[in-house]
Amino acid sequence: MEDKIRVLLSEEEVADRIEEIAAQITKDYAGKQLHLVCILKGGVFFTCELAKRIKLPLTLDFMSVSSYGASTVSSGIVKIVKDLDESIEGKDVLIVEDIIDSGNTLSYLIEVLKQRNPKDIQLCTLLDKPERRIKHHVKVKYTCFTVPDEFIVGYGLDYDQKYRNLPYIGVIEQ
Repeated sequence: MEDKIRVLLSEEEVADRIEEIAAQITKDYAGKQLHLVCILKGGVFFTCELAKRIKLPLTLDFMSVSSYGASTVSSGIVKIVKDLDESIEGKDVLIVEDIIDSGNTLSYLIEVLKQRNPKDIQLCTLLDKPERRIKHHVKVKYTCFTVPDEFIVGYGLDYDQKYRNLPYIGVIEQ
């Protein structure tokens, strides 16, 4: 059975907002070298588009952290599936995530990365669901869009590994 998907944010809206966020990051990190940490798999679409628009020297690495599996609800158990390839010691790190809801995964991840002695760690997300936040100490410096508590797909976000390649952000209708 095919899922029904309602467009929440068009491809154009997403592209325009990424441009704005990239300009703000460029301004905020002027004179510094930025190290982006893309959270796979969902963050890869957003990270690539964001990185192309940041007008600074930057480096890029990837992590894969899971707490969902094949479900639409977080299991609450965080697992590092793929760790960074290089050290972040002394670097200005910007974690780039597709969506932040409960904050459990990012709370865990930030604590792990702080132990590696970066100069600074900040968060950038395409989508934020603050009404689902359990870990209120997780602060997001750059947010493209705040979204309602619905199951979101597209632009890297998936439902059971499907729909990541949608060029817009949609909601699976029940």
